[in-house]
Amino acid sequence: MLELDGVCKDWQARVLLRDVNLCIAPGETVAILGPSGSGKSTLLKIVAGLEPMDAGRIRFDGHDITRLPPEQRRFALMFQDFALFPHLDVRDNVAFGLIEQRINGKLARAQASAMLERFGLQAFARARVTQLSGGEQQRVALARALITQPRVLLLDEPFSALDAALRTQLREDFRQRIAAFNMATVLVTHDENEARAMGTRGLRVADGRLDALW
Repeated sequence: MLELDGVCKDWQARVLLRDVNLCIAPGETVAILGPSGSGKSTLLKIVAGLEPMDAGRIRFDGHDITRLPPEQRRFALMFQDFALFPHLDVRDNVAFGLIEQRINGKLARAQASAMLERFGLQAFARARVTQLSGGEQQRVALARALITQPRVLLLDEPFSALDAALRTQLREDFRQRIAAFNMATVLVTHDENEARAMGTRGLRVADGRLDALW
């Protein structure tokens, strides 16, 4: 269970987030909507530990992780630009997080190969990521995020760089894969159709607070 308790953040003399409270259970995807500059991406970075907050607490499974550095939270954050490494092949991109955790390279690559097979990407294992389509790159990014078995998945506008038809296809693909891993997920988006397609709950950032949509 991920819990946000009274999270506050000011930016450039204005209130960005004020007294944000939120609980997300394993297997639940909460979609957070709002226009650019509303604070939704900042909230995601606060949860990830990449942005300090002015007040509030973050807990996971009852433990206070407010001061825990990002690498110790075991949360995965996916950005809209995929953030794949162009100098690595697809398998090594997926294995990267495991190698960072000091898992033996051979074992990490074996696990990456198994994950690529699960995602239907095994044929691209030795290809450069630059040779893949946008949708294939996004699946590689998700495989890389999930292989480390994160406790929470954070998605920041994950499909905004893709065309409309591909976005629709990947929404369902991601929804099914996230459900299979049974983790708490936060999706930040400005697209209400995307939010409704993927979110079990929908919230909107308005005047620094989270308002329930459904």
